[in-house]
Amino acid sequence: MRRARTQAERDSVTVEIMYAAVTGAVLAAGALAAIASPVLAGQAHGTAGDGWITVGVIVAAAVFCGRVGLVLRRFERSGRQPSQPGRTKPDS
Repeated sequence: MRRARTQAERDSVTVEIMYAAVTGAVLAAGALAAIASPVLAGQAHGTAGDGWITVGVIVAAAVFCGRVGLVLRRFERSGRQPSQPGRTKPDS
């Protein structure tokens, strides 16, 4: 049976989840903008434009999921240390 988490541990997990979600969203937006840039620049129209947007959305979703998974897996392996510099590991 698991022991109850302290408030500091719960806060640490919450911060890490938000960090993973925000950085994942920023990277996904960048990936979408990079892939859909021909459409945004007006160089691709019609079916080609739809294809660029579709591929961009798929890649953006993959980037988001990959980033969130990577950050949270690294957090779990590191013994629940927050990723922000200057923060210390909660007392056990």
